[in-house]
Amino acid sequence: MMLIDSHCHLDRINLEKYNGDFDAMLLNAKRAGVSHMLCVCVDLDTFSKVHAIALKYENIYASVGIHPDENSPDNPTFEALVELAKKDKIIAIGETGLDYFHQGDPKEQRERFRMHIEVAKAVNKPLIIHTRDAREDTIRIMQEAAAEKVGGVMHCFTEDYAMAEKAMALGFYISFSGIVTFKNAKALQEVAQKIPLDRMLIETDSPYLTPDPYRGKPNEPAYVSIVADKIAQLRGISFEEVAAKTTKNFFELFKGCNEKI
Repeated sequence: MMLIDSHCHLDRINLEKYNGDFDAMLLNAKRAGVSHMLCVCVDLDTFSKVHAIALKYENIYASVGIHPDENSPDNPTFEALVELAKKDKIIAIGETGLDYFHQGDPKEQRERFRMHIEVAKAVNKPLIIHTRDAREDTIRIMQEAAAEKVGGVMHCFTEDYAMAEKAMALGFYISFSGIVTFKNAKALQEVAQKIPLDRMLIETDSPYLTPDPYRGKPNEPAYVSIVADKIAQLRGISFEEVAAKTTKNFFELFKGCNEKI
């Protein structure tokens, strides 16, 4: 049985319970069946740290991109992002997208989102898309910018099935996080029951969004097993089937990964 945490922020993990030992945290993930992790970049200030983690560990990969909530005074150029995206073990562009929930300039977000899509097409790597309170604009920009040429994943999906269908029509996978385990997430749980299993990924988004029953405590990659278990319960299938399908999907999307670890 193999699990993959398709979206985590390992550079931000709380290691207090491991006395600061990063390798001990990874060992706990391994004991939970987690074979690979994708460490996702959210700003260029921390890219070097994210990339260094991926270079150090054979089973960890990384992305490059700027989260829509990041209000960087110096937006990177297209050329700069392309060069970073070509580095070893960078397998995706993002996370990028739109987030209208928090304060910020939606116009700047949209321009940056379009640039990320162009970078992804230039290097032929999939996109990691964050969307919150921006369903129509997110899908519209994906369509207008031809994001289907590279595909990708709608990470930590919390929107409705209609949006999921539009994203899947563009070749995107739908990823579920610990939110799907929350007692008040009935609408999202219904979406998780309907998404075709061959279009699904699972993630922790750790150290954020810790699943029940550990909600309120720091999240970590080992807990992706809880997400898989909840998906299995919702769909009335085995844990092993969810693990196998989502792992297969990960390697089909992120083709630069070594499965033989």
